Amino acid sequence: MFRLAHNSGYLDMSLYETLRVQVPLIDAAIGKIVRLVGDFRLTCTDERLQPALDAFCKNVKVNTSGQSLGSFIDVYLDDLITYGKALGEILIDSENGEILGLANADPTLFTVRSGKDPLTARYFFFDGASEVPIAHPERIFCTMLSESPKNPQGVSMLRGLPCFSQALMKIYGCIGKNFERVGNVRYAVTYKPSADSCDGTAAKEHAEQIARQWADGMNSARYGRVKDFIAVGDVDIKVIGADNQIIDTEIPVRQLLEQLLSKLSIPPFLLGLNWSSTERMSTQQVDILTSELESYRRKLTPVLRRIGLIFAALSGSDSDIEVQWANINLQDETELAKARLYNAQAEDIELRNQKTKEREKTYDD
Repeated sequence: MFRLAHNSGYLDMSLYETLRVQVPLIDAAIGKIVRLVGDFRLTCTDERLQPALDAFCKNVKVNTSGQSLGSFIDVYLDDLITYGKALGEILIDSENGEILGLANADPTLFTVRSGKDPLTARYFFFDGASEVPIAHPERIFCTMLSESPKNPQGVSMLRGLPCFSQALMKIYGCIGKNFERVGNVRYAVTYKPSADSCDGTAAKEHAEQIARQWADGMNSARYGRVKDFIAVGDVDIKVIGADNQIIDTEIPVRQLLEQLLSKLSIPPFLLGLNWSSTERMSTQQVDILTSELESYRRKLTPVLRRIGLIFAALSGSDSDIEVQWANINLQDETELAKARLYNAQAEDIELRNQKTKEREKTYDD
């Protein structure tokens, strides 16, 4: 089974976890992608095995408290997007030959290397001192995102976003400071003694008295009591910083958020961002998102199919396994329904035309 460990890669990949915590929009976008990938069903060619396969997909234990194959694949896809790689293990009782459950692994704690040939993978975990190979690599599921010879460990979808998120957090920090300055107003009370000699000698006492009365009035306001401030002489009261204009941050914030969303391929309206867009533009954005979801499905299908094949083999069947994905959203259901309606109407018109021609031919004869 998987063991928890720490290695040097953990410090690098922990940046992506911090990014999701500091920018809730990124976390919401990834969660939206995981949910939009949709449901699936494993089917087998052996009809007698299908009820047992359905029960396994619904009831298999996942991690500590999870259940169902869908719960496993949700965490698997979340790790794949965040870290660029996802690992899982199928736990098998060697004595009884039964599947005990599925476990997701922390991708930051494991390393994947090529074996004797480029098509063979070896899996290692760090036990605190050295890398230790995993005992049963045949039970491991591993998927890389945008894998290449230069990036054999996969590439996170969040790569390139830290610089934008740092700028975004600086803007948010400045907004907070500006509103703290505006909301928690500071005052400058200036007392100017007159030219009278008596007033000049008592200027210090007058200033201290004004300060005490002003402080008493401000403290009373905190508890909902209103006190008037009365002063004799030339007293000037101004709000500190009232003349400064707060910088408009709407445009730079939107530009940064556009960069983040373009990386994740999420239409803004799905995250509650009311940016102006035409209906045609929204449709195109949905089409782009659909293609992205289809690519994630292609990544997940081999993992699901392999789990099904292992279950079938342990059940004594050599049945083949197929993964049937549900339609991505309601819009797809609507389009398919319209297509079926149009086809049925076209077929009905063709049948009526054919009957009309046959009747006309009969009359001619």
